[in-house]
Amino acid sequence: MSNLLQENKDLGSFHLSLDNFEGPIDLLLVLARTQKVDLSDISISALCDQYIGFINKYSDIHIEIAADYLVMAAWLTYLKSRLLLPKEEKTEEYTTEDLEKALKYQLQRLETFQKISKILYSRPIINRDIFYGGSSEGLKVRYNINYTSNLFDLLKSYSQILKSKEQIKNLTIEYSELYSVDQAIKRMREIFGSILEWTNFLSIIPNLLKHKKVINKSIISSNFVASLELSKNGFIEVKQEKTFGNIYIKLKN
Repeated sequence: MSNLLQENKDLGSFHLSLDNFEGPIDLLLVLARTQKVDLSDISISALCDQYIGFINKYSDIHIEIAADYLVMAAWLTYLKSRLLLPKEEKTEEYTTEDLEKALKYQLQRLETFQKISKILYSRPIINRDIFYGGSSEGLKVRYNINYTSNLFDLLKSYSQILKSKEQIKNLTIEYSELYSVDQAIKRMREIFGSILEWTNFLSIIPNLLKHKKVINKSIISSNFVASLELSKNGFIEVKQEKTFGNIYIKLKN
């Protein structure tokens, strides 16, 4: 707004371009600043005279004036007339004091916005004042592959694939008989008639077979599950004195 508002030696003489004001309230703020007081203490009556005088002077030079400026002039004239009239009882929704406070508040808010906007625009701007170095996307490696093989190489590779398929043999899984839980329960019921004292669980497992890992594992696991099942049914008692220690079982009294 520099070079748009110039004060002459005579107070109240302004040379302004309305195109550079965002609206009537912006012009009012410029006029209010000439009073050189806090916006909350400005003279609304004097401000009305300044604004209306400016609009009248400007209309002599330029016939076309924005409608919102004229509306503001009419509103200020109405406000000044109410300020000059003696105070009456409150019969309207808004009093003259309310209108005066509202106008001062708008001027204070506009001045705050202008100060903040100047602070923001004075800060460094990316890609104008600040430039980031390096590539944010990283480096990309591009490979150019040149094939030097011919038809003979292709046929040779195909023949090698066919030969490798011929060497593949069918996988045959040998059937392995497992020791079931039912077998273990039946056997335990038969032998526990003679076992009255605490006996190590491993000592009652049938003899394991050599080179038969699968069936040996099934014998141990099935007998363990069978002992738990018989304990649940109240046929035997099971105890283990420490974690990962030996398991002992006996016929329940």
